[in-house]
Amino acid sequence: MSEIELANVSRWYGNLVAVNDISMRIGPGVTGLLGPNGAGKTTLLSMLAGFLEPSKGRVTVDGEPTWSNLGLYRKIGFVPEREAIFGYLTGWEFVYASARLHKLPNAQTAAQAAIELVDLVEASGRKIETYSKGMRQRARVAAALVHRPSVLLLDEPFNGMDPRQRLHLMGVLRRMGEAGHTVLYSSHILEEVERLATVVQVMVTGRLAASGDFRSIRRLMTHRPHVFTVRSSDDRRLAAALVTDGSVAGVTVGTDALTISASDYGTFTRLLPQVARAEKIRLREVLPTDESLESVFSYLVAS
Repeated sequence: MSEIELANVSRWYGNLVAVNDISMRIGPGVTGLLGPNGAGKTTLLSMLAGFLEPSKGRVTVDGEPTWSNLGLYRKIGFVPEREAIFGYLTGWEFVYASARLHKLPNAQTAAQAAIELVDLVEASGRKIETYSKGMRQRARVAAALVHRPSVLLLDEPFNGMDPRQRLHLMGVLRRMGEAGHTVLYSSHILEEVERLATVVQVMVTGRLAASGDFRSIRRLMTHRPHVFTVRSSDDRRLAAALVTDGSVAGVTVGTDALTISASDYGTFTRLLPQVARAEKIRLREVLPTDESLESVFSYLVAS
């Protein structure tokens, strides 16, 4: 079993701070690194994999620094977001080459086991240039798994996969976590994290915004302020009725709609139809206006 540790880690490129003073420990199991595009997830994973040197702080796996430590690749597998793959090779040749590079005693057996694990047996004899994006992703995962690493790092691994491929890979990663491997993968999609990760680390603009199990993160998101646009048969009367409730933080009456700020999403969505029914007001449109991931994560940073 392996443990990843980051201690006050920062990475900057000139005046651009990509990762800003992050500290965390990641142990066995499946951990999701969640955040919008540009949050710094790729930079963080590249430092964990030893491909980037921290500008400040320390990144270790089992107490050993990852930067300039070739011996650690015996226990680390890495699937970067950027695709670097030789299309003229077959899937088998690509995974077998990875096994040979790791100097495995039985490279052929290891390559075959990795290909079977990611369900790529039928296509393993074809050239990778003929693969779909999802198939190429699975070939890359097989190459990263061929030496049975205790730590697996994956950057947006489900990109391009169809639903069946996604479910299969989730099953592979889940079983690895249950077997004691340390699996860390990044995603900007809430569903991917909710269905797989037991621990969630949320990044926004290079900072660690929240950490915990998915339920605790979801609770923070659910109870953040929400903004709705509402159109009804009588906006002014609806506004007057809503503003007295504790779940409504504010109401602005516009020319053709209400802008309502609610402190609790669940309470407000139950309250609105009840008030409309009691006041005999017809709701014509109800739209959440701040449901982007960026708005959710920005709230977590400010919390």
